[in-house]
Amino acid sequence: MSINLIYLIAGLAMFLAAVLPAVLDRYAVSAAMVLLLLGMAIGLLPLPEGMRLDPVVIRPQVERVTEFTILVALMGVGLAIDRSFDWRSRSAWAAWSPTWRLLAIAMPLTIASVALLGWGLGVAPAAALLLGAALAPTDPVLASDVQVEGPRVDGSGHAGEAGGDGADDGEALGEPVDEQDDVRFALTSEAGLNDGLAFPFVTAAVLLASAGSFSSWGLHWLAWDLVGKVVVGVLVGVAVGWGLAKVAFRSPRRSLRLAEQGEPLLALAALVMTYGLSQLVGGYGFLSVFACGMTLRAAERNHRYHRSMHEVVQRLERLLTLIILLMLGMAMTKGVLGELDWRGVVIAVSLVFVVRPLSGWASLRLRARPADLPGGLGRRETLATAFFGVRGIGSLYYLAFAAGEHAFADERWLWSTVAFTILLSVMVHGTLATPVMRYLERRRERAGAAGPA
Repeated sequence: MSINLIYLIAGLAMFLAAVLPAVLDRYAVSAAMVLLLLGMAIGLLPLPEGMRLDPVVIRPQVERVTEFTILVALMGVGLAIDRSFDWRSRSAWAAWSPTWRLLAIAMPLTIASVALLGWGLGVAPAAALLLGAALAPTDPVLASDVQVEGPRVDGSGHAGEAGGDGADDGEALGEPVDEQDDVRFALTSEAGLNDGLAFPFVTAAVLLASAGSFSSWGLHWLAWDLVGKVVVGVLVGVAVGWGLAKVAFRSPRRSLRLAEQGEPLLALAALVMTYGLSQLVGGYGFLSVFACGMTLRAAERNHRYHRSMHEVVQRLERLLTLIILLMLGMAMTKGVLGELDWRGVVIAVSLVFVVRPLSGWASLRLRARPADLPGGLGRRETLATAFFGVRGIGSLYYLAFAAGEHAFADERWLWSTVAFTILLSVMVHGTLATPVMRYLERRRERAGAAGPA
């Protein structure tokens, strides 16, 4: 394959990435499906000399690219959520109840189920735990079809123009907004938080493989990895987001009030700054970035600047996703699925069709909140939320990270199993997302038109 052909293919792929979301909006096909299949087709061509797609060989590059892509997606998710959260408010905790249930019940159940299934099928305990931890988080990158669309910046749901130097740029544009679709809200907020919360269990898998029995490292892991780093990560994100919001929206110096200037690159500066600081002080950077995005979103909630920041983050996320999906598709037809066996297929199918749906259903139906209240889900909404746990780029990152910390004997099998699970998830969830979400939206619209009895 010549370099000129690579330019042509890359240009066509970028064009598809730009037009596919609008073109496929009416159909039961996601952009991720098309890009992944396109990458698999490209992978049938000869590679340029020196180009390697073996994830074991290029593990550091896989880790860094997927890491940054997740960070961009997490900032976008934090900025996109309209439902506010005040830790002092009982009603706010209740409105976020689907998120807490999915994180506290469904996620541990998923990790444990996949790990036990893998162990029962003959996978080494540490590798089985790593597989469960890597596949447990729902993906903030590939789940766009079932997530909230972006920040609404006025009471009617319409965004004002971004940027501008007019004096009215700092004005609020209506009443505070809230999420109208609790399914999309639950899946979006879950994806924003569970990538960081999977980290302790990835660390546990590495420690189990390298340091031996739980008794030798368990207490420190419980106190610091499971609790301490989470707290530090959240506090760093909130602190950085609060400080940047004070500058961008309310600085006494006009030159520093970036919101009035409409400069959206603050979002990118915020995510890099937050992640770097959090990692330096020992917190979970993924949690920090999401918390920073949420904190920025809470400042001047109806300001049109939130839309500007979200759009620039969304565009960068789309470009990074394009690169990763094309490369992953190419790798699939260049041997990354070579170690896949019946055990990997059983685990992937069980996760997508049994483990995640059942653990999600159990978590959401336990003392469920009434469906007519914020955070309440009816039976159909609960089933959809439980089912659409999309697996994706986060799984690639966690596997690359763990394999860089310790040499797992089953690493190539792990890559094959994770890649096949992502392929299955993209195809199944991508096909069902559009019809299911539209069905639920029509039901909600009919219920709203009928009004109270």
